[in-house]
Amino acid sequence: MLASRLTEFDGIKVHFWEGGSGFPFLMLHGVGPGTSIQGNFGPVLEPLATKFRIVATDLIGFGNSGRKPAPPYFDVELWVRQAEAMLDLLPPGPCGVAGHSMGGAVALELAARCPRITKVLTSSSVGAPYVLPMALDAFWSAPAETGALRAAMQRMVHDPAAVTDAMIEDRLRFLSGSDYATYFADMFAAPRQRYLDAGVITDAEFAAIRAKVVMLHGRNDQPCPAAETTIKLAARLADADVHLLGQCGHNLPRERPAAYIAAADALFAE
Repeated sequence: MLASRLTEFDGIKVHFWEGGSGFPFLMLHGVGPGTSIQGNFGPVLEPLATKFRIVATDLIGFGNSGRKPAPPYFDVELWVRQAEAMLDLLPPGPCGVAGHSMGGAVALELAARCPRITKVLTSSSVGAPYVLPMALDAFWSAPAETGALRAAMQRMVHDPAAVTDAMIEDRLRFLSGSDYATYFADMFAAPRQRYLDAGVITDAEFAAIRAKVVMLHGRNDQPCPAAETTIKLAARLADADVHLLGQCGHNLPRERPAAYIAAADALFAE
């Protein structure tokens, strides 16, 4: 059973879920207007906690974590340092990290800094240089009009029918019910190519990663195509396996939860 917790990093409130027993690992979500650890990993958190020790955190600026007091709000280095601090909440010794989308890039950068990380699981990860696709540019723009928001959200999944009216209404309510619309507009202000570039793994970081890496990616991912991201990243890693999932878009842990859980079981239970 996972429990909701609060801690602090750099004077900012940090929310996380923790629970379970077994091999310990940290979970990191991707970034986008309204994203959170539950938003990316909701269906897989409790099943994984039945076998492993999990700390799953909302990155600063997302979910129930606090915000930076001043821009730039899109801050990969801050998120890597936050993740490094969250490792202290895991038992001492070898551990793992699982990251989705930009959280995958953060996970790889973290593994380069922390030798205690022996296993990395990425899903729909970025981290290689590529040109910002329209699908990601549209999603990061946080459209406030129903039709544009629906189109942006449908590009994140393989099956457009998975984006329900209730999901659209919830996202619109979230973005219009507070100052979040202004906040995310500031965080993801154009030009947005720079945000992808901020997550690129450096040569030094590739050389420093000694962990076993398993990389999952949907074949139908429009915002972060596998050929431009995971495939390129894997070619630079010393020990990386790649699994391409059919009929799957960018929201892999939600679109293919059974496959995600099976991959985590195989990696973290080794």
